Amino acid sequence: MLALRLARGAHPLVLLRRLLVAAASGGTGFLLLAALGHAAAHPATAADSFVRLLWCAVPVAATIQLAVSAARTDPASRPQRGMSAAGLGPVRLTVIAATSTAVSCVLGSFVALLAFLMVRGDLGGATAADSATQLLGAGHSLPLAGALMLLAVVPVTAATATAVVLRPRRNARGAGRRTGASTGAGAGAGEPLTAMDTNRTASAVPAALPWGMALTAAGLALETYVSRGPANADTLLPLPGRLIGSPPGVLAGWALSTLGLVLAGPGLARLSGRLLAAGRPGAVRLLAGRVLQEESRRIGRPLGVLCAVASGAYAAVKVYEAAPTRPFGPLTGLGAALVLACVTASALTAALEARWARTHTTAALRRLGTPRSVLFRASVLRVLALLVVLGPLTWAIAELAALPLLH
Repeated sequence: MLALRLARGAHPLVLLRRLLVAAASGGTGFLLLAALGHAAAHPATAADSFVRLLWCAVPVAATIQLAVSAARTDPASRPQRGMSAAGLGPVRLTVIAATSTAVSCVLGSFVALLAFLMVRGDLGGATAADSATQLLGAGHSLPLAGALMLLAVVPVTAATATAVVLRPRRNARGAGRRTGASTGAGAGAGEPLTAMDTNRTASAVPAALPWGMALTAAGLALETYVSRGPANADTLLPLPGRLIGSPPGVLAGWALSTLGLVLAGPGLARLSGRLLAAGRPGAVRLLAGRVLQEESRRIGRPLGVLCAVASGAYAAVKVYEAAPTRPFGPLTGLGAALVLACVTASALTAALEARWARTHTTAALRRLGTPRSVLFRASVLRVLALLVVLGPLTWAIAELAALPLLH
């Protein structure tokens, strides 16, 4: 009940993020129900239905990432002064955040169930079309227990992930503190950057960067190895609707490349900050580079996921352009749009979280007389630096991923 009251009085931007979570949950729930409907209509092709269900893991993961990102930036999940005395300590706030996430996801799942039943024609009215009969299993009974179990996957998983990410932790001094947006990392959490902090940030080595790039290279090498041979033309990566025939090594290679980009994301963001502050930078370039290095942990992973999805989408489009007999189906389009929307919204949410975390630093700079134009130019430089580093890398990985499948 408290979570619902907090939702009613939330800022419109917070409500928009929760609405996006509900929409993503609804789209993912519709895909899960479509896989169940296909299995009910085609019991003889159990392998095909199982692979369809496995493909739904990608939008499920994207939805969970968006839900956790939205919960991290929710003001209701941040400890405020005097809230512990009112009984809203870190544990209670974590429970509220997890409950709010579950409520948003359940709302989306309920809408997905209604839409699915309407398209199938189970709620009366117009008769289901032939495409709905083939893709959604219209005209065949849908197991209620299986449908409810699949619809519960996103709310339960998202709420659990939110509780794990926002759980209270103890710092080195033994005091209970919140992680994520409530405490931040280092000076970006609300204290001005000191000389010691900036020097430590400039000299730190992104240890995960070489491991991430090694995983990416290993994934591309694996995909190249398993894609050789004349049978390659018949084993192009099929998405929902035409799922049989994918070599498992290709999927494993893409998964390794994606994991490598996600792992290397913070290191790439920190490298962008280093390049921005290299040499003898001016005030604007130095400020932009230092802030980007400090925020690399917070924004690196979402940017890595975005780069991985963008490279995969680019490679998939090139592969399907070379294979006109495998057109995109409606479920493929829905899944791709859902994943792209979720990872983009997660990256923007991480940027908003980073902006909130450096509020005190920005206020300190303003008190020192720093013009707003300087802060704006520093923000533009950070965006340009990320585009210069991540853009060509994403394009190169996409080209290398698609190249073995085109020959």
